[in-house]
Amino acid sequence: MRALIYAGLVLGLAACQSDGGVYSNVPVNTAVGSTANIASLTAVIESNPQDADAYNTRGIAYGQAGRLDNALEDFNRALQLNPSSHQAYANRALVERRRGQLDAAIADYTRAINIKPDFDAALVGRGNTYRQKGQYGAALADFNAVIARNSSDARAFYNRGLIYQAQNQHITAIEDFATAIGLNPNVSEPYIARGISYLKVNDPNAALEDLSVAVNLDRDSSVAWANRGVALELLGETTDARRNYTRALNLDNSNDLARDGLARVNRGQRTL
Repeated sequence: MRALIYAGLVLGLAACQSDGGVYSNVPVNTAVGSTANIASLTAVIESNPQDADAYNTRGIAYGQAGRLDNALEDFNRALQLNPSSHQAYANRALVERRRGQLDAAIADYTRAINIKPDFDAALVGRGNTYRQKGQYGAALADFNAVIARNSSDARAFYNRGLIYQAQNQHITAIEDFATAIGLNPNVSEPYIARGISYLKVNDPNAALEDLSVAVNLDRDSSVAWANRGVALELLGETTDARRNYTRALNLDNSNDLARDGLARVNRGQRTL
């Protein structure tokens, strides 16, 4: 029954975002985080140990390499040398978010915003941190502030859409995801999010279209493959649904949506 499938849908996108593109919390850039680049930045620091910008830049490189403790040390040093660096506060906040120190991240984002009130990256970062904490009102205020000042910021629309989605306001969420896609159509996350909301409003055809785009943009998204499987199952395409659920589980064995879907189609449960 369709009702049983819809009851099992999981809005797991926010916890499973990929690490690339404008939507990601922490993009990974192997060139920036390379050993050679870090070594060259270290040489700059050794020649001028009072250069706050050099520490900030090397901290970014450490962050891109996943060396969060080193990144934090560099941002701390940058702020000792230049306490008014809004970039260093925001960069340190990003590291703190990755370490699960959400209150510390909010405090640093707030310091960055106090120094530079129109710093959209810090507002989006703080909004996302509030969203992680379930403080949706505060998150919406930050995203709305960015949107009011800069209507071309895809991140703000996307993340505001995630809040509406979490609140089951799927039509409103779909509108924000559509705006985000219009502003940046080349990343998978807003297509996945809109596809999930289309499933929630009982439109599997529209969901399948979005989720098909998503898997073409990101072949390694277990969330996209699992939800694409749901759309196919609802449309009666059980063979293709099975393939999608299997692909999702191969990518992430902990994907319960895919596991439950695969169990259904293997039992021959009808969707209509």
